[in-house]
Amino acid sequence: MTDHRGDPDTDPYLWLEDVTGDTALEWVAEHNAPTVAALTGTERFAQMQAQTLEVLDTDDRIPFARRRGEYLYNFWRDATHPRGLWRRTTPESYRTERPDWDVLIDVGALAREDDENWVWKGALVLRPQRDRALVLLSRGGADASVVREFDLTARSWVTDGFTLPENKSDVGWIDRDTIYVGTEFTDGESSGTDDGKPALTDSGYPRVVKRWTRGTPLSAATTVFAGEVSDVAVGATYDDTPGFERHFVSRAVDFFNSLTYELRDGAAVLVDTPTDAHVTVRNQWLFVLTRSEWKLEGMTYPAGALLVFDYEDFLAGVREATVLFTPDPHTSLEDFTFTHDHLVMVTLYDVRTQLAVATLGDWSLRELPGVPALATVSVLDTDPDHSNEISLLSSSFTSPPTLLYGTTDAGVEVLKQSPSFYDSSQVSVQQHFATSDDGTAIPYFVVKRDDVESGPTLLYGYGGFENSQTPGYAAIAGRNWIDRGGIYVIANIRGGGEYGPAWHTQAQKAGRHLVYEDFSSVAKDLVSRGLTTVEQLGAQGGSNGGLLIGVMLTSYPQLFGSLVSQVPLIDMRRYHLLLAGASWMAEYGDPDDPAQWSYISKYSPYQNIRADVDYPPILVTTSTRDDRVHPGHARKFVARLEETGHRVRYYENIEGGHGGAADNKQAAFKSALAYEFLWQTLAPGQD
Repeated sequence: MTDHRGDPDTDPYLWLEDVTGDTALEWVAEHNAPTVAALTGTERFAQMQAQTLEVLDTDDRIPFARRRGEYLYNFWRDATHPRGLWRRTTPESYRTERPDWDVLIDVGALAREDDENWVWKGALVLRPQRDRALVLLSRGGADASVVREFDLTARSWVTDGFTLPENKSDVGWIDRDTIYVGTEFTDGESSGTDDGKPALTDSGYPRVVKRWTRGTPLSAATTVFAGEVSDVAVGATYDDTPGFERHFVSRAVDFFNSLTYELRDGAAVLVDTPTDAHVTVRNQWLFVLTRSEWKLEGMTYPAGALLVFDYEDFLAGVREATVLFTPDPHTSLEDFTFTHDHLVMVTLYDVRTQLAVATLGDWSLRELPGVPALATVSVLDTDPDHSNEISLLSSSFTSPPTLLYGTTDAGVEVLKQSPSFYDSSQVSVQQHFATSDDGTAIPYFVVKRDDVESGPTLLYGYGGFENSQTPGYAAIAGRNWIDRGGIYVIANIRGGGEYGPAWHTQAQKAGRHLVYEDFSSVAKDLVSRGLTTVEQLGAQGGSNGGLLIGVMLTSYPQLFGSLVSQVPLIDMRRYHLLLAGASWMAEYGDPDDPAQWSYISKYSPYQNIRADVDYPPILVTTSTRDDRVHPGHARKFVARLEETGHRVRYYENIEGGHGGAADNKQAAFKSALAYEFLWQTLAPGQD
């Protein structure tokens, strides 16, 4: 049997990394067919697919919108428009039950007109005129996008406007006739750089940013900044705040460390903050959110602290900080944003949201009236240049999304609410803490019907990149799992940001094992509490969470009855060579470094598959058009599992990008497929 621990060139399944190769796609078709046949023929699957599509397509859900000048813009998908509509309305109309929407772009109609499989990726509206937009369109949902300029007044594409071919480009307005652009600079732009180095980084993102003037070829764009090929990406932005107009460039040296510069008189002036800090310049202030301890001017500031400086004084070397937030063992800063006169801070206390407002320059804190308790609250939109207007999203596991609107002066009130998609009147939520292998308390939420004492349980986790898993309305899980008697669990394992930066940084690189120890400890705790049994415990995760599930299969198979791994990283020996993988070495480590491969190799699922271990059944899904996490990970994992005689189901959506689906129908199918697999494997006699 082949040993996959050595030279990756000996890997017999490298041919499955040929994304659109005929032989590889034949393999995909051969594996999709039995999975579809086994999982889609039941009445339960048909019900779950229909129920999921109803959630995704309903016209009664909140049309979340962002203010851009005098209009509120929204992107909307429904049954009639599966590709989506980019539309806008007035604030007055938006406050009514049925707003009058003005459709700007019908993506489905555009796809038919262009004979392209367009998927919406967003739009950048020119400020302050708000009459032009740079529109990003993806083929099949990939990260790479085509850029086109759209005239919002004429409702038409701009002839000879700013356009870019498909690439992972980075663009932004400077003024009506000038943009910043980072791209591959193909089609005759020589190397695209002044230094002769590649225009893209090893991670596949722009290394060079240029200033491009309307009416000139891209080859005439002027280079304003360049990073190194080993960087993750380089970008530029223009801050057009009246009275504080500034140009900034940034260089991400890895996923978590970056350098920020202000362009002054053609020179890049370094904003000399810690490279791992989150840096924001607003008006005359510099805000720094630390991710590691920072010793400055005789003071020591902990990781997770929010500091504010006078920006010009800071650049001149005068670095007197005002501390706006200091974390404690239970509380972390999740996010902060601005209205015209206020700073808004969203914090987590044991993974429960709290929100505070401070007046800019005064910095005294107060609560925002109208914010509900015991709910996850996030800031959706503000209008910092003109008003103290604020829109918030509030939800919990059992209460549907609620849109709160108001001002940071007077408070907020309910403006719109999504319908309830399952009966949560007899559903309760509990928070428990498991003890990990090193003694750390790991919180997790349990959501179940009150009449369910124990039974089939679905454990979800992520554990990476400082992404917090906060409570949110479980519409699809509610219908397809909780309402049917299943127990739903969210684990707040290390690698996330639930308790601030340290909750993440201790699980990077050599500390990665903590992620898997935490998740396995939650699994054990669920069984020891009597909520489920090993045979009825399933787990699910996607992307980095898909890697988590792969590790559960190969390192903790005795803890689970079945597993679902979606768009996963699996081959950690080669992940940095595939698509955007090089950008994640700050998270996982460099497998080409023997010292780092020594700890990566201990958990990398592909290298740890064994024929002599009894693995639980697993469903592995991915997307051909995922240009972030290479579909070869999932394909090779399945091939290796089959080679060693294990049970495995596989499904690859031909479209969808990293999200796995290009429209709501595909998303509903993919979701129902996973739930049907879980029901069949965890409760085989239950309808």
